[in-house]
Amino acid sequence: MKAKTLASRIEGGMARATLNLPAALLRILAGRPVIRDGQTLDVQTQMLLRLQNLRGGAALGGRPVARERALMESQCQLLEPTTERHVDTRETQLAGADGPIAARVYRPAECPDKGGALVFYHGGGFVIGSLDSHDGVCRALAERANCVVIAVDYRLAPEHPAPAGAHDAIAAFRDIVARADEFGVDGRRLAVGGDSAGGNLSAVVAQATRDDEAAPCFQLLFYPAVDFAEDRESVRTFASGFLLEKSSMDWFRGHYIPDGMDNRDPRVSPIYGDLAGLAPAIVITGGFDPLRDEGEAYARMMQAAGVEVHVSRRPTMIHGFLNVAGAIAGGDAALTEGAQALRQALSR
Repeated sequence: MKAKTLASRIEGGMARATLNLPAALLRILAGRPVIRDGQTLDVQTQMLLRLQNLRGGAALGGRPVARERALMESQCQLLEPTTERHVDTRETQLAGADGPIAARVYRPAECPDKGGALVFYHGGGFVIGSLDSHDGVCRALAERANCVVIAVDYRLAPEHPAPAGAHDAIAAFRDIVARADEFGVDGRRLAVGGDSAGGNLSAVVAQATRDDEAAPCFQLLFYPAVDFAEDRESVRTFASGFLLEKSSMDWFRGHYIPDGMDNRDPRVSPIYGDLAGLAPAIVITGGFDPLRDEGEAYARMMQAAGVEVHVSRRPTMIHGFLNVAGAIAGGDAALTEGAQALRQALSR
């Protein structure tokens, strides 16, 4: 786990202070309200996008892969959510599809032994993101849901294109079930969850393991990417200007999906899979997110298949709000909503 540098701590502190200026002053600095599809962009988020544009651009993707990875690492740590209680962490390894993969275990100070747990898959378009980029998110989920969180460092494209990441995610879940006693959790009360690409992998795992002796008991899906075959209306409405852009999506797709693979393969597009008999889910979307409509469509399709699903749209939020929940109040509220749903699900 990487320690924050002094420079990053100072930059993060300044950004947090700016984003928490009085609302009237923040509105002046951010500019006129941005209204799309009957929704008004959160003023803190609007100011954040302005600050990111001043730093060289807010859009994801398009740069060399190594550069994109480094940027995500640094940017996520600036405004990541914080915790009030101590959360113990330790590094470990899990069985991936083709060999060991790294993982990180989070346990809050007052977490009960042999309780439920969340298997977490980070976002990043299957190309960027890591255990470190989502460290703050995992700590906050562990604290607020009062459960163990096991974060999985699945292989990334383009070095390992689809379906490598999906196969790692499935293998890791099954390995955690088999080693539940070692992790001090109940292997029959394991939820899967993640954001964006991680939401995709969570959905894939839920489908692939539904008939296992110990299948996921809950799905925690934050703005999941579930359809590589069809661009819905939200992709066109929010094609540019809100962090994840249409060009970003094309860049990630080009690195992740190999030539000759069907974009409707449920291992990459779980919306085309068999949805019957899946674990209950909460799907939390952002109103200004290009992925909004496919996430909500997936929720409706699960409901039609008889799955218990709660859908929560955060109308003022953009893609990636979990990673800035340390400064953006709307992102923090959405993270808390997800954690509370997880806590309730694991207590059943």
